[in-house]
Amino acid sequence: MRLISLLLCCLVLAGCAAFDTLNDSVSGISNYFLGGEDNTEPPAILTEYTPEIKIEELWQETVGIGSDERSLKLVPAVGSGKIVAADRDGLVQARDLRTGELIWEAETDINFSGGPGLGNGTVILGSSDADIVALNSENGETLWNSKVSSEVLSVPVIANGIVVIRTIDGVVFALNEKNGGKLWSYEINVPALSVRGTGAPIIVEDNVIVGYDNGKLMALRLTDGKYGWETSITIPKGRSEVERLADLDADPIDVAGVIYIAGYHGGIAAVSELDGDVLWRNENISSHTGLSHDYRYLYLSDANSAVLQLDQRTGASLWKQKDLHQRKLTAPAVYDNYVVVGDFEGYVHCLSASDGRQLGRVKVADSAIDAKPVVVDNTVYIYAKDGTLAALKIQ
Repeated sequence: MRLISLLLCCLVLAGCAAFDTLNDSVSGISNYFLGGEDNTEPPAILTEYTPEIKIEELWQETVGIGSDERSLKLVPAVGSGKIVAADRDGLVQARDLRTGELIWEAETDINFSGGPGLGNGTVILGSSDADIVALNSENGETLWNSKVSSEVLSVPVIANGIVVIRTIDGVVFALNEKNGGKLWSYEINVPALSVRGTGAPIIVEDNVIVGYDNGKLMALRLTDGKYGWETSITIPKGRSEVERLADLDADPIDVAGVIYIAGYHGGIAAVSELDGDVLWRNENISSHTGLSHDYRYLYLSDANSAVLQLDQRTGASLWKQKDLHQRKLTAPAVYDNYVVVGDFEGYVHCLSASDGRQLGRVKVADSAIDAKPVVVDNTVYIYAKDGTLAALKIQ
């Protein structure tokens, strides 16, 4: 009991930045504090079934060491016929979408932790050492390097010549895309204890929408950072700091004037883009991986790795796929009439969008996949934690 009390105190004092280190040394206890694997059922064992589809691997390449098995937000970005990905050791590659052929490669000394984001001729990445780096998207040359206040664990977003960065200490920075100069910043106090990770901001019209570890969603004006509105997505509950975790670590999405956001311990909510009014809230779901959508439905992986389809209008759950229980699924990606997720053993699973049944799976990597699959032109791109980058097509 003394050991547990001591570790809990360390967590409270160190905050979210301490989770990786503690996980390395005392993973069982830190997982307990995270609501984690040691107190739940083991991951489901994959069983054989008759595939209804064929998943073809178009190409596979390697981007350095990937995330080096760390909890980072290194997610491939697609634009102008290229897919750009970075690894933990500072390597950035741009490859041809169709063939995987290397177009350019940049080697830096930066410990990348978030990105890349693609702008107007730029590739923007953040680091664990508070660096923001801009590369030329055509040849990988370094354009500028700026500093922010702390580690970046979300993908930078760019619009109208402005780069928006979210850091783990609760600050949103806006930088000039041309030279990295600071335009404005907005700071909010974050809880002493939170789940490691931050959701990326999204830019909607002239507003930056960002979720915080205190369960609040906020709108800031893109041009000058002026406060617009805020709303409580979830209210922390419970006696202990662990029970009161209410992080909004999932990236919000915008669909026709409505912002959808999921929270850890906090459910999922639909919020009016105009004024932040909560249109509906489903408190029975906990998720920190992210959301996807099609013309009518939302899709998410919950904290137990069940995949759900929800009605965009009401938040009601329409189906729930539980056969991949505790397999640490990625956020789902919508691919035509399918829903695609990756898991902790390097498998990619394809589910039916109509009822959630398993249609097919393929093993892509020998390590975990934690980056949300990227779907472009009927091809799904997978990036695993060991640096495996692959393109798949469903037939």
